[in-house]
Amino acid sequence: MSKSPIGNQRWIVVALLFFATTINYIDRQVIGLLKPTLEVEFGWSEKDYANIVMAFTAAYALGLLVFGRIIDKIGTKMGFSISIVFWSIAACLHGVVKTTFGFGVARAALGLGESGNFPAAIKTVAEWFPKKERALATGIFNSGANIGAVFAPILVPTILALYGWQEAFIITGAIGFVWLLFWLYYYEIPNRHKKVTEAELAHIHSDNEEDTSNEKPLTWGTLFRVRQTYVFIIGKLLTDPIWWFFLFWLPSYFSTSFNLDLKKPGWPLVIIYMATSIGSIGGGYLSSYFIQKGWPVYKARKTAMFIFALCVLPIMSAKYATNMWVAVALISLAAAAHQAWSANIFTVASDMFPKKAISSVVGIGGMAGSVGGVLFPIFVGYILETYRQLGDSTAGYNIIFFVCGLMYMLAWAIMHFISPKMTPYKE
Repeated sequence: MSKSPIGNQRWIVVALLFFATTINYIDRQVIGLLKPTLEVEFGWSEKDYANIVMAFTAAYALGLLVFGRIIDKIGTKMGFSISIVFWSIAACLHGVVKTTFGFGVARAALGLGESGNFPAAIKTVAEWFPKKERALATGIFNSGANIGAVFAPILVPTILALYGWQEAFIITGAIGFVWLLFWLYYYEIPNRHKKVTEAELAHIHSDNEEDTSNEKPLTWGTLFRVRQTYVFIIGKLLTDPIWWFFLFWLPSYFSTSFNLDLKKPGWPLVIIYMATSIGSIGGGYLSSYFIQKGWPVYKARKTAMFIFALCVLPIMSAKYATNMWVAVALISLAAAAHQAWSANIFTVASDMFPKKAISSVVGIGGMAGSVGGVLFPIFVGYILETYRQLGDSTAGYNIIFFVCGLMYMLAWAIMHFISPKMTPYKE
């Protein structure tokens, strides 16, 4: 990223987004790490667990659509605050429910609250960074998802061993309130920030897009009529479900296939999610590097995303991995490539739309990804339950990994067909 006249304020903003995303993913991953414990506690089948995951993703899909619109109307500061308060309360409530239905309700509430994170974060990046710098900034804050996923396999089993599963939900859920204090104290949009100079504002708007945070956002009707929206929708619809699978089923996969004890820190999971941090930041850097070299923005984004789609393909050979660390290597590469893809596809939305519409577009695309996240667990649950009854759970995961490997290249091809040069929307 080139140097800009913006000093510490830019990195304070990125740090706030990074920690919010870290907390977001810790809270959503707790249930996956406690799955074996909760299966015994509540007598869950694979289909029961899939239904609970679907409750989260369905609410998350609805919430993305709603929060995206709300944040474009009321702004990032208040919108993000409402989101994290809602999801932190919901995360804590997991520790007091007594039934499977109660888990479904708490999970839906968590999904609704957590859906505000990415629309608010992507809009915040667009408010503070010109286009040539957004992918790297997005990659950095998006790596918080991976850090959350790294800490969760260490933190949650420790709390489980010391206190119990209820406390694992309550303690992790309460972290969001600490973040909220820092957000309210430090954050403001650049035009209202007392420490931002005219030179800094000129750098932010160096791509000739003025701050439209106070303008009326574009309507859903308008957004659904333009092809740029569908570029983002397809990219999220086909690839987000793979990340949901990595989050919610990898602990169970390693427990089933390699007898990993989930009551101890899960080092294979730590390694996988550490790799995704490298992928997120590296993926954001790569397209920004291409732009710095003089490439058109669309060419830089699409070339980078094509490379990342290729990197997911090897996961299709996971079925041949009889050694756990070979499986870790294959899944690490795929998960890292997903986060590199994610850093760029979020930036595609801000490349093609004005700032006043970004949260709405991210919400629409995120909803599409979550719809895929609702449908994919049905497939996953059916496959795993079927093969478990046949006495071969590993075979079910092999089929799922094959599907995972194909989705990114398919998404890239359709996105290219819809808009070869990712032409920005013009009113």
